[in-house]
Amino acid sequence: MSDPIWYRSLYWRIGLGFIVCVTGLLVAQGLLFLWLTGHGGGPLGSQSPQRLVELVASDISAALDTDPQLDIEEYVREQFGRVRQPFLVVLVDGRLVQNRAFALPPRLVRSARVALRHSRAFEHLRHLRRLHGPARIVSRDTVVGVVVPIFHGRPFVFAIREYGPELAAAAVALLFAGTTGMAFFVFRPARRRLRVLERATAAIGAGDTSVRAPERGGDEVALLARAFNRMAADLEARARELQASDRARRQLLADVSHELMTPLTAIRGYLETLAMPEAAQAPAARQRYLEIVTDETLRLESIIGDLLDLARLEGGGVALEREPVPVDWLFGRIRERHGTVLQEKRITLDVQIAPGADAVNGDARRLEQAVQNLAANAVRHAPVDGRVTLSAEPIDGHVRLMVRDTGPGIPAEHLPLIFDRFYKVDMARDHGSSGSGLGLSIVKAIVDGHGGTITASSPPEGGALFEMVLDKASTVEPGGGGSSSRDR
Repeated sequence: MSDPIWYRSLYWRIGLGFIVCVTGLLVAQGLLFLWLTGHGGGPLGSQSPQRLVELVASDISAALDTDPQLDIEEYVREQFGRVRQPFLVVLVDGRLVQNRAFALPPRLVRSARVALRHSRAFEHLRHLRRLHGPARIVSRDTVVGVVVPIFHGRPFVFAIREYGPELAAAAVALLFAGTTGMAFFVFRPARRRLRVLERATAAIGAGDTSVRAPERGGDEVALLARAFNRMAADLEARARELQASDRARRQLLADVSHELMTPLTAIRGYLETLAMPEAAQAPAARQRYLEIVTDETLRLESIIGDLLDLARLEGGGVALEREPVPVDWLFGRIRERHGTVLQEKRITLDVQIAPGADAVNGDARRLEQAVQNLAANAVRHAPVDGRVTLSAEPIDGHVRLMVRDTGPGIPAEHLPLIFDRFYKVDMARDHGSSGSGLGLSIVKAIVDGHGGTITASSPPEGGALFEMVLDKASTVEPGGGGSSSRDR
């Protein structure tokens, strides 16, 4: 599983979101501070206390020179009411004018009034720490008042005291907005997707293997959802396999019970007949019943043997010995085994082996068993005076073995089921005798064990055709056709 692209990673989203939030907070606070200072008296709001009182005194003096009847109180409120730095104007007539509403220090007021009455005291007052540089208002060479600064600390202390509460409130609001934005745009989608994944996990735990989690996005949650979906798909496939296996097991038990019950019922019935007193008085009937019981016993033994053989092949309990197996030897064994039936039904056996298809690689005994089962099936369903053809040809580095008969063929609807256990196409291919229904299943198990393929078809010209594709052998043992290992 590859890691997500860094900018899609949830970790980087959280980190970048935090950086954006803090950056936005600082930028917003800076802009707010500039806005507050810009609305704090214009250029005067950014002046030092000493410079501020000098500018205010100079401005009032100029205004009095222009209009001696000037209302200083109204003028100060109109011109300097927005200046955040507080100052006090003390006039000679005793009036006190403030640019902002604040508490007046009594000592400051008394000292300013004394300075106005005594010029020497005024000069001394400039050096007092409490007054810190008062500026005189002079109109027509007459001192009409003084401007006294109220704040005497450093500029940044004043800024903190004046703008601190507003900036703190703005910082809290911005921090809340930023964290809310992060929670909404970063954590909320991830939480929603994780909740969906949690519900999907609960559904899987409840047995619903068809549920899937959405895989949108390229972060860790999407990778987790993708891994979860792969796991769910595997579980669903295994569940289907288990269900199919369970159905197959139940069907196999039903089929085995049916197939075994048929000869057992016949054996029981004839044994009960033989036990009757009147049956003992008829030697011919007794002999015929014993022959039937013997045949049914042999049939029962064959079915059980085929079942055990198929179980070993499908369960991997049979070790296949790989060696070059001559094709002519395989086909020759069919003639030897079925020679009598071929003569009785006057069936012609054709053998065709193309160049390059002389040998296959596999277990000689098991391959012979597979070819014998196919040949027995073909001989059983071929008509009198019919034909069975055995052929081999090379194909893409493999060898294709074909067994074909001139019987009634296999209906198309039965072809997909022809290799199932106990499956018989009796309606089209049974001429009064039928096998156990396990022969073709055994053939398929043998071919699958060799890594090959087998197919069944009904050619247009009639009959049935079985094709096995097996690995081609590189060499053939000298005298392989008479090897004792293949005759056992």
